[in-house]
Amino acid sequence: MEDFFYLYMEELTLTTPALLFSAVSLILLAYTNRFLSYAQLVRQLRDRYMENPTDITVAQIENLRKRLNLTRTMQGLGSLWIFCKFFSILPYWFRYYVVEPAVFGALRLLRYRYRVVTENLRNSFPEKSLEELHAIRRGFYRTLAEIFVDTFSLAGLTDEKCRQVVVVKDLEKQMAAVEGRDWIALTAHLGCWEYCSFWGIIVPSQVVVAVYHPLRSRVFDELYKRLRSHANICPVPMAESLRFYLRNREKGIDGKNIVMGLIADQNPPRRPDSHWFRFLNRDTIFFDGGEKLALRCGLPVYCCWLRRVKPGYYEMDFDRIYDGEEEVAPHEITERYVRRLEQKIREYPDLWMWSHKRWKHKSPADLARMECERKQK
Repeated sequence: MEDFFYLYMEELTLTTPALLFSAVSLILLAYTNRFLSYAQLVRQLRDRYMENPTDITVAQIENLRKRLNLTRTMQGLGSLWIFCKFFSILPYWFRYYVVEPAVFGALRLLRYRYRVVTENLRNSFPEKSLEELHAIRRGFYRTLAEIFVDTFSLAGLTDEKCRQVVVVKDLEKQMAAVEGRDWIALTAHLGCWEYCSFWGIIVPSQVVVAVYHPLRSRVFDELYKRLRSHANICPVPMAESLRFYLRNREKGIDGKNIVMGLIADQNPPRRPDSHWFRFLNRDTIFFDGGEKLALRCGLPVYCCWLRRVKPGYYEMDFDRIYDGEEEVAPHEITERYVRRLEQKIREYPDLWMWSHKRWKHKSPADLARMECERKQK
């Protein structure tokens, strides 16, 4: 009971809610005044446009629209950030033994992407029984609930806390292997992938460039950028990642070596020259940007995996698949990554993101088979 009380008081003090609620009140008051002034400007510009619709008035209206959208984005981001900060200071037991089961129950009740999850599992593990597939599906929804808690908890994680929630297996060995050089870390949506970037906090001599795919919602995109931004962690959009690295490779970032962190298991756009890999019993295409960057710049490539130790705590493990000098065949590095990923998924099937529509594209062989089946009917 004493440990329970200590854990509660360690994360939440009496001054925290007092400061938080006063800040919320001031922010709400500021945005209220801002929108009142915008309403007055809207009425003035409307009257002016109705009297004399000049190009200057039209430009002012367009500029006001941009300012209004920007303010709405700032308001949404500020509200979500306050929620994240408040959530992150809640006691550990409340987040992982009250909120997480509640989110898990909501996901099951709403049947979140139930058909997609079921179809992916059935096609990936045809040898498993219905009971086994049901257990994996249930475990996946629990993992998804835990990722929800882990992600929002990022807002309150200090560098010291980050070093506690993620422990690197054979840390000294990995540090010695990559000391003084840039390298590539290929990871996947396996467990809480956001925590893979904590390498830059655990090893301050290196900066992790967390390559991400921007979200459609500007508010949530800015929120995730802020959640990912810690010491020695630099979020960079996927489209700018290559130029970013080439621009900084000579001097590094603040004189530190660069780790290019890439999540390579997403569904990429199909190209005429796309290479197909056999993955979980189906032909699948993968992002090959990591392989191209490694061969162009001579960078070693490591697979980065997270294994859940207990709710909210993980062990990070690295597996080298390319040393930066070896002569390899085309697509060989990506093939090694795919084989390691499938091995990890079969070992921990409940940790992978089964709700993702991973197999949108059909290979030429699949299309030919479907065409033959259609003609036979």
